[in-house]
Amino acid sequence: MGWSWVGFKNFNLSSSDKKTQPSVTGANMYKVDIQPDLKEAAAIEARRNREKQRQSRIFNARYRTMGVDVEGLKTQVEERKLREIAEKRRDEAFDADRVQCDKIAQMLEEEERQRKKQLHQAILDFHKREQQPSMRREWDLYDPEAARKALPARVSDDDPRCGPSSMQRFAGEDQIAHARQKLLKEQNKRVLEEQRSEREKDLADRKYADLMEDKKRIELDLRALELARLEDECRKAKAMAIADFNRAQAAEVAEQQRLAQQREQDNNYAEIHNHLTGDLLTENPDIAKSLVGPHRVITDRWKGMTSAEVEAVRKAQEQQCKEKQRLREEEQQLEAEWDRQRELAGRAAMEMEQQEQNFRQQLRKSLDAYNQDLADAQKSNLQYMEKEVYSNVPTAQYHLQFNTSSR
Repeated sequence: MGWSWVGFKNFNLSSSDKKTQPSVTGANMYKVDIQPDLKEAAAIEARRNREKQRQSRIFNARYRTMGVDVEGLKTQVEERKLREIAEKRRDEAFDADRVQCDKIAQMLEEEERQRKKQLHQAILDFHKREQQPSMRREWDLYDPEAARKALPARVSDDDPRCGPSSMQRFAGEDQIAHARQKLLKEQNKRVLEEQRSEREKDLADRKYADLMEDKKRIELDLRALELARLEDECRKAKAMAIADFNRAQAAEVAEQQRLAQQREQDNNYAEIHNHLTGDLLTENPDIAKSLVGPHRVITDRWKGMTSAEVEAVRKAQEQQCKEKQRLREEEQQLEAEWDRQRELAGRAAMEMEQQEQNFRQQLRKSLDAYNQDLADAQKSNLQYMEKEVYSNVPTAQYHLQFNTSSR
């Protein structure tokens, strides 16, 4: 906001007009009102709002000392605890599933190992049964018994094994060429048939193996489900068996305790009866007589003294009573002397205490007089300070000028 003055000669401003708007006099003076800038007004209002927020934060002692949102932190802690509990439960569920999957995988691996073992054994049996060395086409080449099984070098003149050097057959005299060609064709045909049959058999075996593999996989899945069901049933049966065993054990323990209490009670009754009817409580004097002599007794069986022995003991007790009475009288005399001494000491202590009390009273009186003098001096000094020194007492308006800004 600004003011523009044009051609003024004089103007007057009062104390109240200085805070509002100027009063202009003169014919050649003109006032131009400029509207305030909206952006500047928004900035001023924003600064005022920030100042109020800052004052609310600074003047709030609780927020200033703590400095954090306690409720928000508590909510975050609760959420973190709930999240940790959920993660723990999820991990426990995953662990249980993992254990179950491991068990199923172990069973499947065991089944696969058994299947491979059986297949290997079947292959070995097939080799032993269908692929013996003697069944091979080239067996005659490395047969160890070939020399023993072979024909002689010459059987007749028409022996086909005889070559040109044998002077039995000559080049160009192939008289059995037709038969040999026919035999060769039949041999080739037989070999082809065997290869075709072997190829068809391999294909059938492969299809059968795939079918058995699928059936085996389905069977393993069904068996895993059955094993899981049997495991649950076994667990339930085991729990029931344990409960029955615990009940049986509890009943057996209770029965044993009852029998033990019954035996103990019977033994107690028998012991009481033996004591009541025995020589110990009946005090049989005959059992104390010793075989060594009439003046000797068995100490662990002796039940009492004779009348003469009792009279002697009574006289000794009377003598002891007289001696004890004499000692008691001497002790009473000594105690009376000590009481007299304590009485004299008590009187002396009372006199000293009375003297000390009189001294304390005098000291207290002097201290009270001194304190009264100090109180009078302090009171007069306070009156002087209130009336002469601190005569200008601050009003409430004086205190309101503080803490009006956060800066």
